[in-house]
Amino acid sequence: MMRPKHPVPPFSVVTIGLMLLFAGSGFSRMAAAALSDVVEVKFDEWMTPSVRPFPHDPATARDGSAWYTAQLSNAVGHLDPTTGRFREYSLPTPDSGPHGLLEDASGNIWYTGNAAGLIGKLDVKTGKVTEYKMPDSRARDPHSLVLSRSGLIIFTVQGGGFVGTLDPGTGKISLVALARGAAPYGIALSSKDVPFFDEFGTNKIGSLDPQTLKVTEFPLPAADARPRRITVGRDDTIYYTDYARGYLGHLDPATGKVEEFRSPGGGDARPYGIVTTSDGAIWYCETGVSSRNVLVRFNPETKKMLSWPIPSGGGTVRNMTSWKGPAGDVLWLAESGVGKLARVTIRTAVTP
Repeated sequence: MMRPKHPVPPFSVVTIGLMLLFAGSGFSRMAAAALSDVVEVKFDEWMTPSVRPFPHDPATARDGSAWYTAQLSNAVGHLDPTTGRFREYSLPTPDSGPHGLLEDASGNIWYTGNAAGLIGKLDVKTGKVTEYKMPDSRARDPHSLVLSRSGLIIFTVQGGGFVGTLDPGTGKISLVALARGAAPYGIALSSKDVPFFDEFGTNKIGSLDPQTLKVTEFPLPAADARPRRITVGRDDTIYYTDYARGYLGHLDPATGKVEEFRSPGGGDARPYGIVTTSDGAIWYCETGVSSRNVLVRFNPETKKMLSWPIPSGGGTVRNMTSWKGPAGDVLWLAESGVGKLARVTIRTAVTP
């Protein structure tokens, strides 16, 4: 493991490889594959300025900067990584528990008020926040959300057991109740604009037709599987983190076929946040390995995994996001337990 060189506040830089070590700009060569297994990463970390630092979810802005929910400080925050400057926007409902978030095409930031039964919209230009209350009091804890290409916000309600849609144009919210104990959690969109979500309380993955509100469920073969976060591969198949059993799962919705891949940390790995990068690689974080988070990359073509310990430990990376920048793929991680945001810059060798 290579040690950080010349750490400069407010972030530290680490280039680490597990299985592969790099020297300077040179790469070790391995067997050729369309998606290379020769990868270098660099971590940059920033401490958030919240009074009670606890960034829950990140979202990448179109310019590559980072948004995040400052959950314990009841705020939505922004980091400009080029200057290291933060700005946090206080939310009007006290203790609303901001959780998931996204940026829309106009630059507005949408977030779930997990403790207040609402979804909020922050107009970044004016600082004005508009809140949309759930129409059913049982939908008490909106959790994660995505923005469909048709313009609908689609979201999960974990404890309340709903999935729903919000039309930003009209403010109309439609809810669909799931079976008791389903606990819908992470959510992601396919290229066909179909949302897939985890049922964290069961061993199922669900999908929703946003127009008819019909839910389709895909049972997983292991009765004790507990899918927590979810991402869509380049081929529109589904990858999910099985938090309870320490696996990366792979579902083909067209056939119902499920594959499982043991996480490097084993049964206690607690895989959590997950995302797909533009090259088709699957990235996720183990959160239960000796109390230190570990970043894992899975190659869907070779089935190989690479791992890197997160410099500060991460303190539970509950969610992560990816961005395709001019120099390649970038990940943003919300390191909630240590109050930091981390940027992971990825460099992948080109195979012949």
